[in-house]
Amino acid sequence: MAAMTRGNNLDTGTNLHSYRRLLLTCCLVSFACNVGSYMRIPIVPLYARTLGADTFQVGQINSAFLFMAALLSLPFGMLSDRLGRKFFILSGTLISACSSFLLYFSETPQEIIWIYLFFGIGLAAFNPTMMSYVADISPDSHLGRSYGWYTMALYSGMTIGPAAGGFLGHSYGLREVFPVSGTFVFLMSWMVVFFIPASRTDPGEVAIPVRGVAGKGLLNNVPLLGCWFATLGSCFGYGTFMTFVPLHANNLGMNAGDIGLVFAAQALSNALSRMPFGYLSDRAAKRSSLAIVGILLFALSLAGFGMSDTLPLFLLCSSTVGVGMSMIFTSLGALVSQVVPRESRGLAMGGYNTCIYLGMMLSSFVMGLVIRGRGFESGFFITALVAVLTAGLFYILIRNFPATKSVR
Repeated sequence: MAAMTRGNNLDTGTNLHSYRRLLLTCCLVSFACNVGSYMRIPIVPLYARTLGADTFQVGQINSAFLFMAALLSLPFGMLSDRLGRKFFILSGTLISACSSFLLYFSETPQEIIWIYLFFGIGLAAFNPTMMSYVADISPDSHLGRSYGWYTMALYSGMTIGPAAGGFLGHSYGLREVFPVSGTFVFLMSWMVVFFIPASRTDPGEVAIPVRGVAGKGLLNNVPLLGCWFATLGSCFGYGTFMTFVPLHANNLGMNAGDIGLVFAAQALSNALSRMPFGYLSDRAAKRSSLAIVGILLFALSLAGFGMSDTLPLFLLCSSTVGVGMSMIFTSLGALVSQVVPRESRGLAMGGYNTCIYLGMMLSSFVMGLVIRGRGFESGFFITALVAVLTAGLFYILIRNFPATKSVR
């Protein structure tokens, strides 16, 4: 099926201004929504404990929104191809805001679980659709830098949100964080209404036919399957980092402040390197090469955690994790948009987000069993081996995809 996609000419001032303005708007909306939504991430487990939740119920709460987001990202992405992006972006912000207000009135751990399932619906509606929208407004030659800016905004919001939530919870009380979170996201819904156009095109777009397949045919799109698999394998490793590095560090005698520094190092290196690698992916002969290097660097850093026993070594490995993640996901985000026709980007991004959530869920379960039986060192080495195998299979699946059309 022939798809219509954007050409690579941003020579006119009108096109360049429109692209930059819409990209900036998407970045601001994503940053603010993630700050508001992630304010409650460190608060909800503590609040659930005050309502009588045990450790198992807290785990159910944290996995509820990941499960729902993984389940619905693909169908919601596909529907955004048919019904338009703005409806799902706006629905996602409103659902997220509403779930925060509902948390304020929750009185049992079971109610929080149901509310977090509702939150997962909003996450599935917002994230893949907004990523598809960024691809829609960007020329192929600028996809890397577009995702560099966008993922930097998204990740910064995910980093600042928990810190802001923790400060508010400590200063004013746990329950009081929820209406602040809801109000913040609700205000962003008005920005979506007034500043994000319903159309997925801009006035200066030049249409170029690109061969591709849509709908069920995407399952025969080998490069897309490669991108999805690389995302799944990388997020399997990232889930291991997020879940088990704190426990490993604590077993070695590090306190909560030390562990916070380890995570701050990862967040800082990840955010700061998004833009350079975004621009580099636009200039690389193949974006896939940058992703493969990132996965291998990520694998090396995961293995390093298994051999680390001091805070400086943990900080070095954590910073390397951040650099590897930024190399991987700026390139994969651009590739997912590039390997499918325009009318299938929502579905492709839905599958991409499903792989993110599914990978993190699988790692928490599988590696928990492995580490319980074989210890942290073996667990991190096995996760690193999974990452290396991921890089190898990704190379096999993506190797025949054409080189990036770079702009110098």
